[in-house]
Amino acid sequence: MRVNARFEGDAEQQLNYLAEATGLGVSEVLRASVQSYYDQVRARRGGLTHFAAFVGQGRSGRADVASSYKARLAEGWGAKHQGQSPTRPLAVHEPAPPPYPAKKGG
Repeated sequence: MRVNARFEGDAEQQLNYLAEATGLGVSEVLRASVQSYYDQVRARRGGLTHFAAFVGQGRSGRADVASSYKARLAEGWGAKHQGQSPTRPLAVHEPAPPPYPAKKGG
């Protein structure tokens, strides 16, 4: 692709500075600048765009997963740590008691 662009004022000074400081020609500086800008934009958009492609793709057969995920986590953790849980199920934000008895008298 051939591009014809006009640079005046600050943009012209910046372009000339970059060409002089890097030893590259104006075309090479513009190519590198476009590549750098492209990489920045892709990095900002790319991560979430790729992640979003996976969100909601699972088919668990349950319609209530979003509203009951904390209860499901507690059930799963309770099953994993049988015998270590207190008499009532812990809320997700509550720490589990230590697996050893507390020392008496401090």
